[in-house]
Amino acid sequence: MNFASDNIVGASAPVLQAIMQANAGAMAAYSNDEISKRVKARFNEIFEREVSVFFVTTGTAANALALSSAVPPYGLCVCHQEAHIIDDECGAPEFFMHGAKLAGLPGMGAKLKSDEVAAYLQGLPKAVKQMPPKALSVSQVTECGMVYALDEIAALGAVCREHGLSFHMDGARFVNALVALGCTPAEMTWKRGVDILSFGATKNGGLMAEAIVVFRPDLAEALDYRSKRAGQIISKGRLIAAQFEGYFADDHWLENARHANRMAKLLSEGLSGLSGVRLGWPTQANEVFPIIPQALDRALKAAGILYNSWTEISLPESERVGADEALIRLVTSWATREEDVRRLLEIASSEVSRQAAE
Repeated sequence: MNFASDNIVGASAPVLQAIMQANAGAMAAYSNDEISKRVKARFNEIFEREVSVFFVTTGTAANALALSSAVPPYGLCVCHQEAHIIDDECGAPEFFMHGAKLAGLPGMGAKLKSDEVAAYLQGLPKAVKQMPPKALSVSQVTECGMVYALDEIAALGAVCREHGLSFHMDGARFVNALVALGCTPAEMTWKRGVDILSFGATKNGGLMAEAIVVFRPDLAEALDYRSKRAGQIISKGRLIAAQFEGYFADDHWLENARHANRMAKLLSEGLSGLSGVRLGWPTQANEVFPIIPQALDRALKAAGILYNSWTEISLPESERVGADEALIRLVTSWATREEDVRRLLEIASSEVSRQAAE
């Protein structure tokens, strides 16, 4: 049973079928094919307006290239101190921004608050010695499994407009947040002030399907060239685009995310009902962060259940992980089986009962 991440499972059947269909025959290269054109038009429909779409193969490429379009080499990008772009991408955003910096701010649940971002921006020196802030980046879902509500996104968007910043959203788990909020893609992005989006599909059934979706034409202007320099204009681009065609068909992407979120809710409710177990953060999408006794941690690992330990940096101020406890992350996916979730809960319940009896 593997709950280490949602990118450990393969691609979904509709995505693979779409790739197989696109594989036949000869088509124009470098995303000049009819499939790519159809998928880009589909993005326009999904976001309820004309957008610029750039297909890439990884989330790191999407984030790094998106930010490179918004932040000059002398600029600053503000993000959370545990954001994926600052913690998990080996400096790729700074590399593609040609030396620009990331500034990480604290925040419970890896979320940024608009008033705290505004205070930080207002406190920056305006002299030429200080790198000027040029963009704000948020993760939706955050690295602690939390979802920005629509009013929170709008408030951050307003701060960006007031201070002249571009607003980037890292949407590696975009659709998990989307179904959690029950809103439309437009409502969660440009209608709330987002300028550029890293749209992830790989964690939700894609093989290697990521896209940069740009709502501001000026940010799209150089992305073709930046993508080429980064090796992200794929010769057989139709096989990247085809994944999105299978992904979007019959609302497959939405159902995949709903299933992942349901499995996380089942897991979260079962674990939090056990004695000695509590949640570090509320379960809002497809990630569960329980604080568990170390004895239970050992028992789960001994049973062959795979997951990751997690940092407590962004826990609520009143919450701490005790010396005999562990904070762990369990992630569910579109392919998570309910029987595996229930089996994990059985193992955990049995161990808790055994400990109580000793």
